[in-house]
Amino acid sequence: MSAPPVATVPTVGVVEPHFRPKHRRTHTGFGVREIKAVEASIPEQLRDTWRKLSAAEFAGKEDFQREVVRHIETTLARSLYNCDDGAAYGGAALAVRDQLVIRWNKTQQNQTIRDQKRVYYLSLEFLMGRALDNSILNLDVKDMARDGMGELGFRIEDVISQEHDAALGNGGLGRLAACFLDCLATLNYPAWGYGLRYKYGIFKQEIVDGYQVETPDYWLDFNPWEFPRHDVTVDIMFYGHVNQYTDENGKVVKVWEGGEIVKAVAHDVPIPGYKTNTVNNLRLWASQPASGEFDFQKFNSGDYEGSIRDQQRAETISAVLYPNDNIDAGKELRLKQQYFWVAASLHDIVRRFKKTHRPWSEFSDQVAIQLNDTHPTLAIVELQRILVDVETLHWDEAWDIVTSTFGYTNHTVLPEALEKWPVPLVQHLLPRHLQIIYEINLYFLQQVEKKFPKNREMLRNLSIIEESQPQVIRMAFLAIIGSHKVNGVAELHSDLIKSTIFKDFVAFYGPDKFTNVTNGITPRRWLHQANPKLSDLISSKLGGYEFLKDLSQLENLKKFLNDKEFVKDWMDIKLANKVRLAKYIKETNGIAVNPHALFDIQVKRIHEYKRQQMNIFGVIYRYLQIKEMSLEERKNLVPRAFIFGGKAAPGYWMAKTIIKLINGVGDVVNNDKDIGDLLKVVFLEDYNVSKAEMIIPASDISEHISTAGTEASGTSNMKFVLNGGLIIGTMDGANIEITREIGEENIFLFGNVAENVEDLRHAHRFGKVEMDPKLKKVCDTINSGLFGDANIYAGLLSSLTTGCDYYLVSDDFSSYLTTQDLVDEAFKDKDGWAEKSISSVALMGFFSADRCINEYADMIWNVEPLPEHK
Repeated sequence: MSAPPVATVPTVGVVEPHFRPKHRRTHTGFGVREIKAVEASIPEQLRDTWRKLSAAEFAGKEDFQREVVRHIETTLARSLYNCDDGAAYGGAALAVRDQLVIRWNKTQQNQTIRDQKRVYYLSLEFLMGRALDNSILNLDVKDMARDGMGELGFRIEDVISQEHDAALGNGGLGRLAACFLDCLATLNYPAWGYGLRYKYGIFKQEIVDGYQVETPDYWLDFNPWEFPRHDVTVDIMFYGHVNQYTDENGKVVKVWEGGEIVKAVAHDVPIPGYKTNTVNNLRLWASQPASGEFDFQKFNSGDYEGSIRDQQRAETISAVLYPNDNIDAGKELRLKQQYFWVAASLHDIVRRFKKTHRPWSEFSDQVAIQLNDTHPTLAIVELQRILVDVETLHWDEAWDIVTSTFGYTNHTVLPEALEKWPVPLVQHLLPRHLQIIYEINLYFLQQVEKKFPKNREMLRNLSIIEESQPQVIRMAFLAIIGSHKVNGVAELHSDLIKSTIFKDFVAFYGPDKFTNVTNGITPRRWLHQANPKLSDLISSKLGGYEFLKDLSQLENLKKFLNDKEFVKDWMDIKLANKVRLAKYIKETNGIAVNPHALFDIQVKRIHEYKRQQMNIFGVIYRYLQIKEMSLEERKNLVPRAFIFGGKAAPGYWMAKTIIKLINGVGDVVNNDKDIGDLLKVVFLEDYNVSKAEMIIPASDISEHISTAGTEASGTSNMKFVLNGGLIIGTMDGANIEITREIGEENIFLFGNVAENVEDLRHAHRFGKVEMDPKLKKVCDTINSGLFGDANIYAGLLSSLTTGCDYYLVSDDFSSYLTTQDLVDEAFKDKDGWAEKSISSVALMGFFSADRCINEYADMIWNVEPLPEHK
């Protein structure tokens, strides 16, 4: 693409201001050549004037306060006399945002001028949490903000609490993506995130009569952290048809046309690194009608509803995360979302590359695209379409570029969780893409045939198209074939995908295409921000906060295991965090929880494989035991508070039943005066990142009890341990590596291992397993109606019997109860418990997301960090 016209600068005389060329903003800004040309064309005195007047970073507290007050008075039109916490948040957020923008602009200029390979991270979820607290922490101005807001009459904690969580995700997938963006910026890698700007996010969860009720979570009423780019738009087509003709060179050309156009509008969010000048970009796409807000002709003719139908149809695409796909309309909308997002992102990436004026053969030298699970897999097909149909590359050349560009992160070992799309739906919505998918499949299967001649079973097993009724497209298979690297997210998970769901691909490609990058978390948010007192205590012993960028330094804490004052401070901080959570529970749920009780916490997405049902069955068994005890026996018991949180997918009836049972048990237990503080059951509604930051530091024990071989990794387990909580868990996901790092003496493991799961399921299918007597006692109690109408729970209980107990609750239940008894005994030994807590934190250095990003950069992306700009 040619450079924009540049005015000629006279060589003699005074250069007048009107000779300055007009800046023409293009979709992705200027390339290197254009920047240099434009810069050279601007007269020196104009540059000097501009630099003198440029926005500057805070020189101190007074600068910060001045900007806060200015924004409150001029941007928000408030005054000293009507400034509440909400306005104070707005002023502070806008002042801090301005500082981010200064660094953000310099970062983007630096990345463009250096013209180095960039990473593009495609994720359907980015669970970012609150931005103000994270921004002042990463900019290293938190003390300044606290003191500055205090002198203006506001507590920084009250100001921060005014912000809505960014509702851009649901669970671990989205939070991992958010941690990765933080680390990419902190480590100075040139990187962009791409996602969807959901108007309503997942949903706001309310508990009504014990049931989950979904209500819209409109979080965009005031969002100072995004920049709408109304000049950065992409037209995205759906439906239509494919015309084919032969050009003058005898080449067959296929043209996709005649479809419905929807406009993608970019919204940019700055992502600051910790104690670095790098601020990367998260670009979120919102959907709008291409033809304007409404049809004026229909409106004038009286068809008022029809006049806005196109607008509503278009805006629905980016309205809600994960529309219910139990119905056909929901399936179509989800597929629309996925294509809309990846098509807009690919358009952006390709335009940015073309501005470098490099040949297409260098595309994968400049661009690394990571697919976070199967949701963005259509990006593979879209890039092939762009290269072949738009840029007219030969098929083989284009496919080599595609497969060199993409990496695929798999997040599940469950075959039923691997995304599949019906062929008729793809044919209807994306006719050209279906043709390309068939061509990719043919191209690939011809290679398979060469390697495994006459092996039709292998062809069936590896085909992207599954021969069912109707045929379906196996998106994980397409992701593998279209990527140069496939990684799992924990050692067990990576081994399992190679030996189970993708074993035939390993046979074809060999093991080198498949690798492992164990998940991690950012210690900036999940220790320093979530648990500042603990972070400060650690800093006082390690001589500063460098451990937040090098988590391996935590190992030096082991020197202080016998320092009584340090141990006391450590446990006092844990108690203070429990007191804070207990206060929140009292305010929101009306339940009085003793902070000195053992806080047993399971907060995560509600799903049968995560086995919240086993947890609540265990609570019921404990309750029945306590009821049978004498008063004397009860004196020896450790008081427990079982705290649950998490959302069930709107169409997932069984998960919703688990929530109902938890609340039903809580209603009985919490109101039983015989029990008192010995047992409490709490379900915290609308679990999100901000609540996690309060809940996790208060944990004594957390539950990560998935059926062995079903949890890809988990990251909440890492967050709990990093905050001094211990784990009760199965040998699944990252629990295995956590055990290896912190030692078996510091974790409470139970249950069957992954190698036994299939044999146990086989035994259940053929009726060779009797229900554990303790579990049968629990089921009988539920059936008695003690916790509400037994019919409500019939499906949940039948999953253990006629459903063949797929998640092996019965097989692990006795081991689970025995291990819980060991937890009680260990908790009675306060010194021993403190030693376990401190030792575990000291040995968590491996689980930093910084380590993950460096592994991706080295093994998959082949990208280097940039020198930090000034």
